[in-house]
Amino acid sequence: MSEEESKAVTEAVWQFSEEARLVGTFESLGIDFDKYILASFYFEVKEGSSTQVEAEHIAAEQSTGTWTPVKYETAEVRRRYGGKVLRLFQLPGNPNSAIADIAFPAENYDPVVGGLPNLLSCIAGNIYGMADFKAIKLLDFHLPKHWLREFKGPKFGLEGVREIAGTARDRRPHLGTIVKPNFGIDYKTHAHIVYEAAAGGCDFVKDDELLVNPPYNSLEDRVAACSEAIDRAREETGRQTLYAINITSPAHKILGVAEKVQANAGKGVMLMVDFVWAGLSAIQALAEDPSIKLPVHCHRAGYAAFTRKPDHGMTTLALSKLVRIAGGDQLHTGTAAGKMHGKIADVQTINRALRAEWLHLKPTMPVASGGIHPGNLHWNIAFLGTDITVNLGGGIHGHPDGTGIGAKAARQALDAILEGVPLTEAAERHPELKRALQRWSYVPIPAELENLRIWWPK
Repeated sequence: MSEEESKAVTEAVWQFSEEARLVGTFESLGIDFDKYILASFYFEVKEGSSTQVEAEHIAAEQSTGTWTPVKYETAEVRRRYGGKVLRLFQLPGNPNSAIADIAFPAENYDPVVGGLPNLLSCIAGNIYGMADFKAIKLLDFHLPKHWLREFKGPKFGLEGVREIAGTARDRRPHLGTIVKPNFGIDYKTHAHIVYEAAAGGCDFVKDDELLVNPPYNSLEDRVAACSEAIDRAREETGRQTLYAINITSPAHKILGVAEKVQANAGKGVMLMVDFVWAGLSAIQALAEDPSIKLPVHCHRAGYAAFTRKPDHGMTTLALSKLVRIAGGDQLHTGTAAGKMHGKIADVQTINRALRAEWLHLKPTMPVASGGIHPGNLHWNIAFLGTDITVNLGGGIHGHPDGTGIGAKAARQALDAILEGVPLTEAAERHPELKRALQRWSYVPIPAELENLRIWWPK
């Protein structure tokens, strides 16, 4: 995909994602959008093929059709139950690539029996393997109101998580970290790291996505010890720290695992799931079961297998919206500065989608995580705003003086950013922060990126 094509795709994603939240703007197309599931695709066809014909191929293949005419696919069946190409955008510079908006009759799919797995078999199904396409990518989707109403969505959502953490009034970002090292420490050491981070200033501490239930650090031992750790930190600091324990498990076992963890959990404990491999249905099971009374933190380990190629797979926007529908209270969405792949504007679009009004669905709290440290923390606030959790893993534990001081330095950096105090100036007053900046350096925001900024200190 050329740079010109990439820009066109980005603009189309933006346009479609905004229009999908404002269904009335589609009325001019003459379609009752409460009767259709909409999907927007980028695709590239083989040399000499027609993009219009192949867009129709997508519509047919993912609804009533197959590779050859069949007896009972009558004109009436196709008219009522077949997919419909609404619009085709030919991309500049490449006659073989286009973006198609396609409508699939919603009555083909049952949101309760079938649900999200069946939906994805439609909008992200067999077409990925079709020989006619060199590449195809799901950009965005829109569901009719009656479909969405069958999903409860996040049980707590962004505001519920803030209520537990005690930040509903001051609206500051949540400062988070990940317990490191991932493996090789027992549950007592694990809990001590949680305590050091919480006492040092962290609002949120999570397990690494790789850690679930090794014999030397079992779930039941870990949740009890870490609950005591955040209780102790709360008594000392007056702040409630959240702790997300990783319960990633097979979907048919995850409720049982959650119930065992919940039985030993103290205030502030959350359930963490690597949803890409556990499945959206695992998230939905936790969110919709009335006996589970803990928020769900969604880690996206493995997501780039579907999203990283610019011309194939699906966008992180589409994947993130699915998590909100399934019921994720928090979701990793990318960073403005750090080690993860992604563009600032893309992360901003994803975060808007998670926080925007969407019928009854509560907003999901975005999480920025990966390669963040006190010297680039300000990027993630300036470009991603304050309704967010910002995780510093190595950026806390890698402090020359250890986890507790690292957490203190990160909190000093966050407080300085929110107060509009330059980090280099704040470091002169705080030796912990000064040591952190000596370790990782201060990273200034280039002038050419200022137009992407969405937050400024008061």
